[in-house]
Amino acid sequence: MNYRNADLNLLKVFEALMIEGNVTRTAHKLSLTQPTVSNALKRLRETYDDPLFVRSGAGVRPTRRALELWSPLSRSLRTIRGTLEGESFDALHSDARVTISMTDYVACIAGPRLLERLGKLAPGMRLHALPGTVVDFGQSLDNNRADFAIGAYNDDVERPGFMRSRRLWTVEFPCFMRSGHPLAKLDRIPLKRFLNARHLDVSLAGHAGAIYDRVLQSRGLQRNLVATVSHYSAAYEAVRRSDLIAVLPWSEGLETVRTTGLKRVAPPVAAPARTVELVWHERYETSALHQWFIALVIEMLARDPLSPIARARR
Repeated sequence: MNYRNADLNLLKVFEALMIEGNVTRTAHKLSLTQPTVSNALKRLRETYDDPLFVRSGAGVRPTRRALELWSPLSRSLRTIRGTLEGESFDALHSDARVTISMTDYVACIAGPRLLERLGKLAPGMRLHALPGTVVDFGQSLDNNRADFAIGAYNDDVERPGFMRSRRLWTVEFPCFMRSGHPLAKLDRIPLKRFLNARHLDVSLAGHAGAIYDRVLQSRGLQRNLVATVSHYSAAYEAVRRSDLIAVLPWSEGLETVRTTGLKRVAPPVAAPARTVELVWHERYETSALHQWFIALVIEMLARDPLSPIARARR
């Protein structure tokens, strides 16, 4: 089919399906009936000679061909919408629901700040936190369980091609202990005493191994790891109440009262710093709501001096 014969109204349906991932929600968003959306999808499939969207759970997910089309189409649709409507989002009167997948560590930093700001800028908006890690961020974004995710990727996890991101802040990993711990009086902990101390670590997935142990193993070292917990908040509290020590995340200028009563020192073997990022699916590149929310998070939490640049598809 050539351009002169194409029905460009179908592209609005394509865009809504990419964003909503559900035929019923697409129909509601466009004020159409579900059969009308289904018929439009049939015509889109005929136009591009591809299924474009396949069933996935209670919704639909884009095929590889749909993802290939989305990048140029989203840019064009955003440009067209800007000439007709202007780039605007009425936050004050919005009742939109936004879901963010993140660990409890990130939630303690981002959650209270976002809720405070949204209460002033968008009092009708509903914010939901979804427990998650970088291991399942991609799936949560792809199946529409989450609009965004905030976390720190590492080299063990491959980023999906549809993912876009913006650096927010850097996380360091000092060693924490209670203020009255026998090692707390030392400014520098000798390596042997550090390794022999009773260690606690966090395993969000519930596995016994920890990333820091691999850092030590790469140097032929092993620590006395006696306990793991599945939440960072539990780790800080356990260290505060015992003689356990733990290498835990620290975000300069963003930390909450959870570190009260704890001594923070540099471990004799440094753990590599990691970068917390805001990530989202490329289908939200044309959504005024999502672009507004991205700008809000960057304004509040970004400590990266670089300008906001979404990660290009890898």
